Parts: sequence; C-alpha cells; structure tokens
Amino acid sequence: MKLEKITLSIIMIGLLFIGCNSNSKNSGGKGSFEASQSDTSVELSQEQKYSLSYMWHEEKLAYEIYLEINKVQPASQFVNIATKSEIKHIQAVEEMIKNYDINITNLKDYTIEYSENELQEMPIGKFAIDATQILYDSLYAKGIKSPRDAMEVGCMVEVTDIMDLDKFLKDVEGKQDLIDTFVFLKKGSYNHYWAFDDGLKNLGVNDGCCSLGIIEGVDYCHPEYPKK
Repeated sequence: MKLEKITLSIIMIGLLFIGCNSNSKNSGGKGSFEASQSDTSVELSQEQKYSLSYMWHEEKLAYEIYLEINKVQPASQFVNIATKSEIKHIQAVEEMIKNYDINITNLKDYTIEYSENELQEMPIGKFAIDATQILYDSLYAKGIKSPRDAMEVGCMVEVTDIMDLDKFLKDVEGKQDLIDTFVFLKKGSYNHYWAFDDGLKNLGVNDGCCSLGIIEGVDYCHPEYPKK
C-alpha cells in the first residue's frame, strides 16, 4: 500500500489556523491547549525525557494508524479523531520536546539536540521505539480485517494510551508543564475511547469496547472512564 507523506510542518500550520479560530476551552479534541510555562533551568530526568519520547511516538501511532486503517475500513471516527485531536496531541508533546531541546529518535543519547527535520522525515508507520513499532504493525494487521476489527483497534489504542499516561504521570511529578500536557492527552483518550465504543455499538456489538475483555493481561473494558 502506498503511504502518503504528511509532515509535521503541515500539521503545525493547520494547528495554528485551528487555534486562531477557536474559542473552546481545553479538551482532548476541541480548542487549543497551552501548558504551564516550562522551567528549562531544571533539567529533565532520564525518565522524564523517555516519557516525552515515548508519548510522542504513541501519539504519532494513533494519528497514523487511524488514517491508514480508514483507507481500508472507512469510518468517521478515524478521520475526526486523527485530524481534529491527534495532531494536537502530537503538537502538544513536541512543544515540550522543543522547550527542553531533546532528541526523541535516538533514545540512547539524549545529548543529541531536538531536530524538527528529523521528525518530519520519519515515514508513516515507522517508529524509533521497538515496542511502538510492534504495536503499530499488529494493530494495523487487525484493523484492516473488518469494520468491527477497525473499531476494536481504536479501543485498544486509547486504553494503551491511558495506561501509559498513568504510568508516566508518576515520572513527571513536580514538572507542571509535563503534567498539564499528559493530562490533556489523557482527557482526549477518554473521549476517543467512548467514540469507538459507540462505533462498535452502532455495528451491533452491544458491549462496545467491553466486548474485547482481557487480552494478554490488558483489560479493555473501562466503564469508569469519564464521559463528556
């Protein structure tokens, strides 16, 4: 399948346009987002740098897998979530990466500085983190099978996102700008989870995301997630 190249420069232009024309308050999918001012005089720990790197790749995964699956199993959820929310999530994390001038494609050497060009050149469906690459490949293979599989992939992506954010929020304690950013991402993932839950129910799967149950130790049934 031929993949389209979408650079983050294009994304940034779109975000600036959206931000200038929106009066909505912060949310996972609407309006603009602004974290607390970064105190770059306090260096991030290795764990905090890794959490930013990991979440940038994971938000890239969500954005790209939704658009790529949509080419085979079209659904409004994929387009709306990717183009109205996930690009904002990528931008929010990248803003932190730029503020702290860290590299997120070479996780073994954080002394290499931030490079916008390097991120722009990263192909669709390719990641610098092995676990993220494996996850993308497996979810894409599932998502293109059927409309139900496609919606289930959405549930799985968002639960994974929330689980990782819960873990990384512990690592960023004391850094309010990182906390603000990760909470912003988490609120968005809650909204997306329920959008895919509705998508499954519209296909006649009465239990929605809960129909997935527990897979390899991960519980995909979360009725406790807040709804808007």
